[in-house]
Amino acid sequence: MTQRGLFITFEGTEGVGKSTQIQVAADTLKARGVDFVVTREPGGTPLAESIRELLLTPRDEAMIDTTELLLVFAARAQHLHSLILPQLEQGRWVLCDRFTDATFAYQGGGRGIDLNRIAALESLVQGDLRPDHTLLFDAPAEVGMARARSRGKLDRFEQEATAFFERVRQTYLQRASQAAARYHILDAAQSLAEVSQSVHQLLNALVDQHGCA
Repeated sequence: MTQRGLFITFEGTEGVGKSTQIQVAADTLKARGVDFVVTREPGGTPLAESIRELLLTPRDEAMIDTTELLLVFAARAQHLHSLILPQLEQGRWVLCDRFTDATFAYQGGGRGIDLNRIAALESLVQGDLRPDHTLLFDAPAEVGMARARSRGKLDRFEQEATAFFERVRQTYLQRASQAAARYHILDAAQSLAEVSQSVHQLLNALVDQHGCA
């Protein structure tokens, strides 16, 4: 019987370097001989990527918060059943750029949507599936936004005010304090080399702990 793969998510506000660090994690797992896939939310499958485009593209018509929340979970439902669950069942580790913690942080903390509504959708879409480990890249909102703005054109979320991202950050930290066994908080204000070394060490420790799937 194939051992279920490990589900690892990467979280944080804009500009904290998640994409770079997922690549560091992938390189570490590859060197250790772990079979894995890298994916992202919203997105990960063709249909879910189409929903991502709806969510991120600035438009003349304002998107109401409920529409945004439902689109996020619609993309997640597709992603879960078309990619994440089948890969985990085949024994592969799944490295995912954002997952439902981001919904609690962005739509809950940032937008102010009732967390109970988000939790109800989480149960509907995911059942009892939760990430095994979550790497939270934490930095002051102004630091992350300065980095995001330096990359060029901003998407619909990146155009929010710094106060929005500070609420997102605080929600992440609150959730991390409530699930300390799952969360690994990394100081994303450090240098790229320092953060990368922390990720490398953490992934090696997870391989040592769980073994290759």
